[in-house]
Amino acid sequence: MSSAAFIRNAAETEWILPSRGRVGMFSLIAAESAIFTIFVVAYIFYIGKSMSGPMPKDVLETPIFNTICLLSSSLTIHLAGRALHNARVNAFGLWWFITMVLGSIFLVGTGREWQRMIFEKGLTISTNLFGTTYYSLVGLHAFHVTVGLLMLGIVLVFGLAGRVGVEQSRRVDMLSLYWHFVDAVWVVVFTVVYVLGR
Repeated sequence: MSSAAFIRNAAETEWILPSRGRVGMFSLIAAESAIFTIFVVAYIFYIGKSMSGPMPKDVLETPIFNTICLLSSSLTIHLAGRALHNARVNAFGLWWFITMVLGSIFLVGTGREWQRMIFEKGLTISTNLFGTTYYSLVGLHAFHVTVGLLMLGIVLVFGLAGRVGVEQSRRVDMLSLYWHFVDAVWVVVFTVVYVLGR
């Protein structure tokens, strides 16, 4: 290709700005990633430095079922998005609802784990360094799951009212990005807390 043809093709190609929603969501994810990185590094730094018990091996039970539910919700929210892009609004609503159920199961499981650790094992956020870093890191993630569920719930209400269609698919995709981020962060938290930290 000659340089003149290359310049002509470049001039004909119009550069399109990315959507503000996409830029905003990626900016939010970048900022939240930095916050999670700080909490993960703090957790790793303080592993084994508690002067008194209980220690991770004494209280932690690996939340396999909860993890399967949360990671499965990435698939269901993806299927919901594809259904909406293909104008299958009823299928979208079903997959969206299943995503919420899976996220809620994860959150309830986290609450039950905390109840067991506090009332049966005596580990609170002020018990020792492990308690402080554990509840801070896992609690930060649980907070993000809660926010995600609230946003998913709002979309579901609009969907049930007939106000979600193909024209909202890009907005739904932005919310899906946030949910995938929350799931990806759990993989890191799970690995650090329940695999490496024990």
